[in-house]
Amino acid sequence: MATEKNKLYYGDNLDVLKRYVKDESVDLVYLDPPFNSRQDYNVLFAEKDGSQSSSQIHAFEDTWEWNIEAQRTLEQIIEKGGRVADALRAFKTFLFNSDMMAYLAMMAPRLIELRRVLKETGSIYLHCDPTASHYLKILMDSVFGPQNFRTEIIWKRSSAHNDAKQGRKQHGRIHDVLLFYTKGIDWQWNPQFTKYDEKYIERFYRHVEEGTGRRYTLGDLTGPGGAAKGNPMYEVMGVSRYWRFSEQKMAELIADGRIVQQRPGAVPRYKRYRDEMQGVQVQDIWSDIGPIGAQAQERLGYPTQKPEALLERIIKASSNEGDMVLDPFCGCGTTVQVAQRLNRRWIGIDITH
Repeated sequence: MATEKNKLYYGDNLDVLKRYVKDESVDLVYLDPPFNSRQDYNVLFAEKDGSQSSSQIHAFEDTWEWNIEAQRTLEQIIEKGGRVADALRAFKTFLFNSDMMAYLAMMAPRLIELRRVLKETGSIYLHCDPTASHYLKILMDSVFGPQNFRTEIIWKRSSAHNDAKQGRKQHGRIHDVLLFYTKGIDWQWNPQFTKYDEKYIERFYRHVEEGTGRRYTLGDLTGPGGAAKGNPMYEVMGVSRYWRFSEQKMAELIADGRIVQQRPGAVPRYKRYRDEMQGVQVQDIWSDIGPIGAQAQERLGYPTQKPEALLERIIKASSNEGDMVLDPFCGCGTTVQVAQRLNRRWIGIDITH
């Protein structure tokens, strides 16, 4: 059965992936699987009578406990052999029959299915916390290949904690980890940028152009590596150097007023305007996206809800309009909500209605 666009499935994501999502049909996967189910932050919506639904209890407790099902899943993967089997066999030697081992055994077949449904140009972002990220990175290496690991993103999800007076004897935990992998070596990528802060602008764009008021900075025009890198040698404004540009291009820049010589004999420099720059390219530490505020319009009361800005950055970076986005643990639906708004097609799967 071919996957229809914008489809929401209610059920076990492993079963849904196998039955309804075809090979190489998805451009981007984001998943935020639950762990540490006995913690308060993983208590989900209650039924109308105040009780938890049985599907929630199964998804957030039994699934990540070492039991017969976890043992059976582990044995099935090991029987197939390969890198994933080798990784799980190694985990078993020191994690034994722990909840963490159950978590990894249950995640493995899901990651295998997610790789199957990804296009060759597709990307996957696995959202987790530091208690499991190191294990999951090894598991992701075994599924996608270590050569397809791209970035470990650190998201500062909350402000600083000050609970030393309550007896805390360790550093405050304020970040999550996102493991970014691709299926192949040629993946969809759209660089994302953040605005320059005012201190940066004042420091680096301190020149102001007379007449226009445009801020600018002056950049190096010389060609690094000289002749060895193929840079041409010629004279500009009385100064001979190896330059980044050809003589023709340099003449065009001079005519456009983009080359500045601050004093006679000084090495000419390139005028770069602030209003032409896109901003600072997003790096692997994300501290500019805060948690959802208590009064925020997007807040739904879902304990593990992620901010739309976080998903917007991921979806914009790793997909285009019309692409298919999949969230196999879609929870309250943030991923599919943002995908809809950004004109992507989407598939959401969750174990609870």
